[in-house]
Amino acid sequence: MTKVVEISPTTRHEGHSKLVLKVNEAGIIETGNWCSITPVRGVEKLAIGKTMEQVPKIASRVCGICPVAHTLAGIESMEASIKCEIPRDAKLLRHILQLGNRLHSIALHDILILPDMYLPGTDMKINPFSAEEPVRSVAKRIQRIREIGQTLCQLSGGEAIHPSNPRIGGMYKACSPVAKTKMYDLAKEGLVLAHEQMDFMIAILRNFQNRDWSEVGGMKVQIPKNLGYHNQGYMATDPFYGSSSLDDNPTWDMDRFKEVRPWDWYMGETEVTLAEPRYPIGGTTPVGTKVNPQMEACTGIPLYDGQPVEVGPRARLVKYKGFDEKGTIGQNIAREMEFTDCLYSMIDAIDEYNPAGKVLADFIPQGDGSLGWAANEAPRGTDVHIAQVKDGKVQYYSMLVPTTWNFATCSAALAGAPWQLAEVVVRGYDPCVSCATHMIVLDEDERIVAQRLIQ
Repeated sequence: MTKVVEISPTTRHEGHSKLVLKVNEAGIIETGNWCSITPVRGVEKLAIGKTMEQVPKIASRVCGICPVAHTLAGIESMEASIKCEIPRDAKLLRHILQLGNRLHSIALHDILILPDMYLPGTDMKINPFSAEEPVRSVAKRIQRIREIGQTLCQLSGGEAIHPSNPRIGGMYKACSPVAKTKMYDLAKEGLVLAHEQMDFMIAILRNFQNRDWSEVGGMKVQIPKNLGYHNQGYMATDPFYGSSSLDDNPTWDMDRFKEVRPWDWYMGETEVTLAEPRYPIGGTTPVGTKVNPQMEACTGIPLYDGQPVEVGPRARLVKYKGFDEKGTIGQNIAREMEFTDCLYSMIDAIDEYNPAGKVLADFIPQGDGSLGWAANEAPRGTDVHIAQVKDGKVQYYSMLVPTTWNFATCSAALAGAPWQLAEVVVRGYDPCVSCATHMIVLDEDERIVAQRLIQ
């Protein structure tokens, strides 16, 4: 008989989400719904009437993990709307900034997934904060990679968290020859560390893949060989940076996109009938609790060619490198492979960058209300911002962020997994849930469901 179990909140990712899972008698997921429950901040509504310079700064505040991607996608959606081309050296600085953020983000993701993994040859799970070797040395390497990534962002973008140097029309300031040398030295150091970290993590991931079981809250859970498999498509616009409607040959098509509400894809009201107090941390939701993913999810479901798609490292590698490994382990390995890829691309950009080059367009139009879009390949996947600017003011703004794309795809990927491993599947997407929360859901009495959740 099918039972319902709820894991709320999910852990070791940014933002607040939950899992509502229908499982069979063996505890295998038949239907899984992964839902955002982070309160809505209303960035798109805040944008209306603001200047085109203000809105990307507002958009970047949707998250402190992905602000580089939102800054760049926001600025470039404005530039696409007003039809403003930027100088080559400004583009190169943005490219370096983008890849510094990706480097930092991959390292952060390693910290978040390592506690699911085992030291090879043992049944001991990894505590990334352990003082014991070899974990201690790995943790120091991860932190140094993060420091390198953030310093590269600071040098190219002005700030590591919410970059201040990018602006409509290019960049405020060029980087000096000294800064260029510093960026080059950091990237070369990072490349050595990234090779070491990639090799370590792939070995750890392959070890997990070859195990028969994993321990979760004292429960011995079988690891299926098809953990996290799905049959959805993939979407990516570039291996490293992105695309916009200004491009001669854009790699994203607005006409192939539409967005629907959660009730078109998620289960309706039901009741928790299975609870497990041993599940870390604090057990699952008590039996008898009413749940309703259709009404509680605070995110729309974006579709491409009428279906949910996966975005992120694997999507980029599938489209541009012929990568073909499915499942959660394949997804995590694809992310590790981007460690070195982003540094090779960054070194090329630093080599090409001219400190004496122009970084601001000669003329910045104020816009006639045309629709423009920009897709930035954020660490977690394709981050599409859509804008209309007229006389320097924003008339329309929308953010289709990576985790928004991945919610429905991940929900499909949960089927067939033991419910105790559902969070392992979720963490493969490295979710940034706050970024993805852009919708307020009203119940039948016109009350705000998201508001009720936080009262």
